[in-house]
Amino acid sequence: MASKKQKFEIEATVRHDMGKGASRRLRREQKVPGVIYGGGKAPVALTFEHKHVAKSLENEAFYSHILTLKTGSESERVILKDVQRHPYKPRVTHVDFQRVRADEKLHMHIPLHFVGADKAPGVKDAGGLVSHIMSDVEIACLPDDLPEFIEVDISEMQLNQILHLSDIKLPKGVEIVALSHDDDKPVVSVHMPRVEEEPVVEETEAPAPSEVPAIAQKGEEAEGEEK
Repeated sequence: MASKKQKFEIEATVRHDMGKGASRRLRREQKVPGVIYGGGKAPVALTFEHKHVAKSLENEAFYSHILTLKTGSESERVILKDVQRHPYKPRVTHVDFQRVRADEKLHMHIPLHFVGADKAPGVKDAGGLVSHIMSDVEIACLPDDLPEFIEVDISEMQLNQILHLSDIKLPKGVEIVALSHDDDKPVVSVHMPRVEEEPVVEETEAPAPSEVPAIAQKGEEAEGEEK
């Protein structure tokens, strides 16, 4: 199962000033430099309002949707291809968008949503834990078939069972890229929780008089002679 119904629009202006200095000035003005490319057209440098970009990036679906990018009176269908962020400040420093063609397949990473864990016999009856090995998957599909996420039903998983990519039910028109290369990776498993054994502390007995080091015995004899 999957969802693909949300719509996103993002506005931009064409950018003519290039270079690091121009980009720094934009960031001081709370704007984000970016670019749009692909679709058989030349790349175009753009400028976005930082608050609008940051708000959009808070939504998981923004990363896996066909977006409408508006520049003045023109609109283009795009996907988000790259986001650069400041290493320690909550700032977006650059964004890349790729134009979308209706007849050209997209390759994108789509999030996996796991459902039914509370009903899985391996969890409910056997007390197992669910381990998510993958959180997203690369798919290929035409733009109109692009899902927001892919749902993975684990409600029938048994203890010590592993689901692989080939076990995922895909929406129509969507294929998993790894499977086209015969790479059937594990996705999720149910296993017993690990029990950590407490370290065993061995008790040590006090040494017998005969086991006292010779140096210590000599020291005691010397003290006796002085008395």
